Amino acid sequence: MAIPKFAEIKQYIISSIESGEWEESARVPSENQLADLFTCSRMTARRALTELTDSGVLERSQGLGTFVAGRKSQSSMLAIRNIADEIKDRGHGYSVQQWVLEQTVASTTIAISLGLERGAKVFHSILVHCEQGLPLQVEERYVNPELVPDYLLQDFTLQTPHEYLSQVAPLTEAHHTIEAIIASAELQQRLEIPATEPCLQILRRTWSRQGVVSFAKLVHPGSRFKLGGHLTFSK
Repeated sequence: MAIPKFAEIKQYIISSIESGEWEESARVPSENQLADLFTCSRMTARRALTELTDSGVLERSQGLGTFVAGRKSQSSMLAIRNIADEIKDRGHGYSVQQWVLEQTVASTTIAISLGLERGAKVFHSILVHCEQGLPLQVEERYVNPELVPDYLLQDFTLQTPHEYLSQVAPLTEAHHTIEAIIASAELQQRLEIPATEPCLQILRRTWSRQGVVSFAKLVHPGSRFKLGGHLTFSK
């Protein structure tokens, strides 16, 4: 079965970048050039460029063109996306290591974050999400068992916690706190980084209509990850 033209263009661009033919900050062909090269409409070429820009592979500069983005993986500050989808959208391989999946007792901080009594039972998971075989994120998550009773029955090597929670407790609200940290020895080992490397930590609480669903701590190596976003303001 023939793949859609926009997907063919995306594969061409990603292959050109990964082969080293197009280096970081290199200008990529315009919509018109891609449309001519692949015998398709400008709209189709625009879709390919837009999707690669949204996933952080490319960067657009109004009036100048589209360029190969920096090699750090980029996530949006303005949206909560499934990390597996983000990595696959960049044309890269995704894999995951499941370290912990257990029931535990909530500390005071976790109990407050989930709106539970101190000492209440909560579900706890730790996963390492990898891009091209390199750790990109350690996800430590505490989940409210009253709202997600089957959390511990899931195999998170087959779907991410984000995917599962989106199905059983659809997101209605989220709160983020972002800060730079130096990772603990345990995090350094899981992220495969030296002790001197700074990390970016995102603390995230999420709600469904029934209440607080989860509290997650997401830690990324500073050398492999950046956050970005674009805001458009009405005149």
